Amino acid sequence: MKFIELTLGSHMVCHGFDENNKEILERVDLDGFSKKLVAVSRIKSVSEKYVLIDYLDGRWVYWEYEDGYETVKNLLNS
Repeated sequence: MKFIELTLGSHMVCHGFDENNKEILERVDLDGFSKKLVAVSRIKSVSEKYVLIDYLDGRWVYWEYEDGYETVKNLLNS
């Protein structure tokens, strides 16, 4: 399994969808960022602000990251 190191901070956990198909999100605000190893197979998408990662029990987590879009893109392509 391939891993990459990312510097992640605050995040939103998606717990599913309501009756109107709107995401049920829990915001988790942190004071800073910390380095984490992330399995590449769990990454679903990358935007300029968030990395979307699979979590437990079918949940998704939108992590804010500090590394920069181009850096993350290059890590995933290497």
